[in-house]
Amino acid sequence: MTDSYRGVFGAIPYAIRHTESWTMRVYGIVGALAAAIIALVVTLALVVWMGETADVQGGTFLFSRSLYVIAGFAAVAPLLAPLLFVARRHRRDDPVASGYDRWLAYSGFLFLISLYLGMVISAPADLRDPTESAVVSTLYALPPVSGAVPPIVAAAVVFFTHYRLRGSSSSDGSESSSPPDGSEPSGSSDAGASSDTP
Repeated sequence: MTDSYRGVFGAIPYAIRHTESWTMRVYGIVGALAAAIIALVVTLALVVWMGETADVQGGTFLFSRSLYVIAGFAAVAPLLAPLLFVARRHRRDDPVASGYDRWLAYSGFLFLISLYLGMVISAPADLRDPTESAVVSTLYALPPVSGAVPPIVAAAVVFFTHYRLRGSSSSDGSESSSPPDGSEPSGSSDAGASSDTP
C-alpha cells in the first residue's frame, strides 16, 4: 500500500483504503460511481449535441456548449470533493475534528439527494409521470429554474463541512460523533459505534 497517490483517480481508492469511517467507505463507492455516470452522460450528450449542431454557425451554440460542460463539472465536483478532502487529510496527516470523514460522507450523500430533487423540479412537463404524492406534486409546481437551488445549497454544505471541521486537533484521527455545529463529541468512533465492521 503506497502512502501517496496521483491525481483524482488515485485519490478515490486512497481515501477508501485509509479512512476509519465505514460511512465514508460506502460513500466512496457510491459517490465515485455516481460521478462516473454523470460524467459519461454529460460527455455522450455533448457529443450528440455537437453532431446535431455541427452545421450551425454562431457563438450562441458555442457558449451553450461551454455552459453545458460547466454544469456537468458543477455536478461532479461536489460529489468527489469529500473523497479528495479525506484523501488529502490522511496523506498529509492534517489535524481535523473528530468525525471529519463521516460528516463529509453525510454531506456527499446530501448532495446526491439534492441532485435528484433538482432533476425532479426541472424535469420538462412531457417527462413528468402522473403522481399522487404531495411532495412530488409540490416539486413539480416549482419553477424549473429553482431546480438549481438544492444542488447549490448542498454543495455549499459539503465545503462548509470541510472548513468547519478542519484544523481541529484529534489525538487518534478516529471517527467519533462530532457534528459540524460545534457540539461536544460523544467520544465513540464511527467504526466502533456501528456494527458493520466485517
